[in-house]
Amino acid sequence: MSLSKGKRKVDDEHRQFQERWTSQYFFREFGGNGICLICKEKVAVLKEYNLKRHYTTKHGEQYDKYSRDDRKRRAEQLQKGLLSQQELFHKAAKDADAALEASYVVSELIAKAGKPFTEGQFLKDCMLRVADILCPEKKSLFNNFSLSANTVAERINGLSGNIYEQLRDKAKRFTAFSVALDESTDATDKAQLAIFIRGVDDRFEVTEELLSVCPMHGHTKAKDIFQQLCDAMERLGLPWNRLVGITTDGAPSMTGKKNGLVALVQRKLEEENSDPAIALHCIIHQHALSSKCLKFEHVMSVVVKCVNYIKSRGLQHRQFRAFLEEIEASYGDVLYFTEVRWLSRGNVLRRFFELRAEIKKFMEDGRLDVRELDDPKWVMDLAFLVDITQQLNILNLKLQGPGQLITTAYDSVKAFCTKLRLWKAQLSAKNLCHFSACRSLAEEGTVFEGDEYVSAIENLQQEFDERFADFKAHSDTFQLFADPFSADVESVPSMLQTELIDLQCNSELKTKFREAQGKADKTGEFLRELPPSFPELSRVFSHVMCLFGSTYVCEKLFSAMNFNKSKYRTRLTDAHLESVLRVSTATSISVNVAQLCEQKRSQVSSKK
Repeated sequence: MSLSKGKRKVDDEHRQFQERWTSQYFFREFGGNGICLICKEKVAVLKEYNLKRHYTTKHGEQYDKYSRDDRKRRAEQLQKGLLSQQELFHKAAKDADAALEASYVVSELIAKAGKPFTEGQFLKDCMLRVADILCPEKKSLFNNFSLSANTVAERINGLSGNIYEQLRDKAKRFTAFSVALDESTDATDKAQLAIFIRGVDDRFEVTEELLSVCPMHGHTKAKDIFQQLCDAMERLGLPWNRLVGITTDGAPSMTGKKNGLVALVQRKLEEENSDPAIALHCIIHQHALSSKCLKFEHVMSVVVKCVNYIKSRGLQHRQFRAFLEEIEASYGDVLYFTEVRWLSRGNVLRRFFELRAEIKKFMEDGRLDVRELDDPKWVMDLAFLVDITQQLNILNLKLQGPGQLITTAYDSVKAFCTKLRLWKAQLSAKNLCHFSACRSLAEEGTVFEGDEYVSAIENLQQEFDERFADFKAHSDTFQLFADPFSADVESVPSMLQTELIDLQCNSELKTKFREAQGKADKTGEFLRELPPSFPELSRVFSHVMCLFGSTYVCEKLFSAMNFNKSKYRTRLTDAHLESVLRVSTATSISVNVAQLCEQKRSQVSSKK
C-alpha cells in the first residue's frame, strides 16, 4: 500500500527574506510577511515570484524608470515613512494601554478611599488642570482615559471579580479553612451579612479575605444565614469536610443550641461525615461583655451628665473650650461617651479625670451642680475606674487587627487574667504601683480603701474565666501549636503522641524552630520545614492556623460599609457595595491589573 504525500506547508519551507528584494521590488519583511513599501499591501508567502508579480502588475510602470541608485534611495525613503507610521500606531496602542491601566489604578484608589464613583471625573479634571501647568505637551494623555461614574463602577466590579477569581484559585488548594460571620444593617435598614474566610494550604500559606456580603431582604433567622453561608461556599467551590472553625458575634441566631447557625453547621458536618467545627464567640465581644461587670454607675452617670451638659449646648461648649484655652489646660475639650465603641469608656474617663479641676471650676459659675467632684471617695472611685478601663483598652487593642493568630489573641487574654491576680493582691496591700490615677490622688492626701476595688477585680476575674471557657477548652491544642517542643506528650491525643516524640527529639527541627522565633512569619516559616513524616501534627497545626479568634474583620468591614453607603449614597446597589468592600478590604490578595487590561483588550478585539 502506497503512502500519499501530505500537502507541503509554507512554514516547513523556512523561506527567508532577501535584502535585494527591497530595491528590486520595494518590499520589506514585517512579522513574517512581506509588506509593499508603496501601497502597504501584505504578501503572506515570502516567495520572489509573488513579490515580483505584485510589483510588476501594480507598480512596475511607474517605478521601472528609476535607475539602480534612485531605486535604492526611493526604497529607503518609503521604508522610513512606513517605520514612522508603524511607530505612530504603536505609540497610540501603548498610550491606550497606559490609559486603561491608569483607569483601573485610580478606580481602585477611589474604592479604597470610600469615595463616590462620581469622584473619578473630578479627579480627571484636576489632572487636566495640573497637566496644563506642568506638562501641557502631554495633556492629551490625560484626555485619553475615562473616569466617568459608569466607567469607575465598571472598573471596580472588574477589580472585585479579579480578587474573587484569585480567591477561588487559592481555595482549591486549601487543606483547611474557617469562617467568621457577623450581621449589621446599612443606611437603608437592610441587613447585610458579612462572611470572611481564612484558609491554609499545604504550604501553610494563610489567605484571609472577604467571602461574601449577603443582603438579607427578609428575616435574619439562623436558617436564612445558614442558607447564605451554603450558597457562598458553593460559589467558591469549598467542600464542607475542610471547614474546621466558625466564629460569630455570639448573637442568639448564631449560637442557639438547637436551631442556631452553629448548630445547623454542626448538623451539616455530621451529614457529611466530617469532624465537628470549632465554634468560638468573638474574643473582642467577650472582652467587652466581661468589662460590663464593673458596676460603677454612680461614676459613669455623673461623667456622662457633665459631658453631655457641656457638649450638647453650643454656647456652653464654646465657652468651655475658650476657658480651657485661656487657662492653658492639657486638653482642649472633653469626649463624648459612645457605648458601642470599644475604647470609648476608657478614653472618656481618662480625659474627664485629667480635666476634673477645670470642669469643677467651670461648673462653679452656677451652670450645673456637681457635688461629686468635691467628694474624695467619688473621685477615688473615678480614679480606679480610669486605671482599670485603661488596662482593658490596652488588652482590646492587642486583640484587634486582621490576620492575627488565635493563639496570640488568647495569650493576651491569659496574660491579662494573670495581671488581675497580681493587681488584686497589690490592692489588698494598698500597693498602687500599677494604678497611676489612684496613686496620684493618694499622694495628694486622699485616703485609699482597697476592699471595694479588690471585690471589683475579683468579679472581673470571674467574668473572664466564665466567658472565655470556649477558648480555654482548646488551650492544650493552642499550646501545642505555639511551642510543640515544650508540649507535654501525655496531654495530647494518642494519635499525636508518637509524632510529637519524633518531633521533639529532632534536633535539626528544634534549631529551625528557635531560629524562626524572632521572625515575622515565624510559625509559617517553621511549619513549611516540616517533612511529610508528621501528617497528624501538620493537620492540627493547619487547623489552628486558620481559626478566627474574633469577628474584627467583619466589624471593620461594617465601618467601611457605613462610610460608603451613607445617607448621601443610599442608592448604591448591593452588587456595587460588595465590589467596593471586596476591593477596600483585600489584604492577602493583590489585584492583577495587567491581567484585567489584557482581558479588556481581548474583549475589544473580539468586538471588532
